Amino acid sequence: MTRPTVVPHSGNSVDGRGRVPYMVTSLDAAEQLQRELEHLGIASDVHDGYGLALVSVCVGLVVWCDCERFWWRTGWDVIRKRALYAWHPALEPARAASRLAHCYADVHAPRPVPTLIAGPRA
Repeated sequence: MTRPTVVPHSGNSVDGRGRVPYMVTSLDAAEQLQRELEHLGIASDVHDGYGLALVSVCVGLVVWCDCERFWWRTGWDVIRKRALYAWHPALEPARAASRLAHCYADVHAPRPVPTLIAGPRA
């Protein structure tokens, strides 16, 4: 597993240990995630622009990436009427790819063929 390229954080803040935090660029993180998905046998495309990068895995599974995290839609909250998302730190693309592989398997899982409501056509 290789680490994504890191760049100095643009802010002047320091972490609790007095160090300047580092972060990956969104494109670098997305490309690293793409490579990790390839190792798992999952093809994907990367798109970049406006400070975000997208990793298009398949219909129904798109991963957004900013400089800090990956996030993807995991479902729908019927009560709140809004999408549910999972996220993972951008500095751990291999673990994020592993989680996404489970989502990919779920999206591609065989579904039962629906039966006709009115019965077979004559």
